[in-house]
Amino acid sequence: MTRILRNRLNSFRAKEDGSVVVPFALWVPLFLILILSSIELGTVTIRQTALERALDNTVRDIRLGAVTAHSEIKQSICDGAAVLPSCMDTLHLEMVSLDMRDWGGVIDAADCTDTAQSVTPNRSFQNGNANEMMLLRACYKYQPITPAGTISSSLSKDAQGYTALVVSSAFVHEPS
Repeated sequence: MTRILRNRLNSFRAKEDGSVVVPFALWVPLFLILILSSIELGTVTIRQTALERALDNTVRDIRLGAVTAHSEIKQSICDGAAVLPSCMDTLHLEMVSLDMRDWGGVIDAADCTDTAQSVTPNRSFQNGNANEMMLLRACYKYQPITPAGTISSSLSKDAQGYTALVVSSAFVHEPS
């Protein structure tokens, strides 16, 4: 009985049929993580770029007087950034006047939509007057593609798992 077991063990040890399985099992998870990270990074980059471009175009329209109301500004940004899913629900705008003579600074933390509440009020939204320096900040919240790993694990998230993209633009209202 011992000899049969020893012969089978020696013949199993001499075979090289499954020698590729071990490197495959070690390398495939690393390549999958690399692929998922690339997809996540590409998605974040596309969304950030689209939001920045839409905000810049909207600020141009604001300076020309084409859009003035909060809802028009939000709709203009969402129309310009078509790659942002549910933009009207998760985009939060903040526009404040900046006093260049008595600089009080700008609040560093962006005011983003709280997805746990049905409505999040604006922190501040002032349209401004002629020759007034304004800061328009947009915060868009989205769910990462891969919430449990890769690049999205290093992004800051809220309690519901949403990550925020924040863009801002400063401009001066042109006189009429």
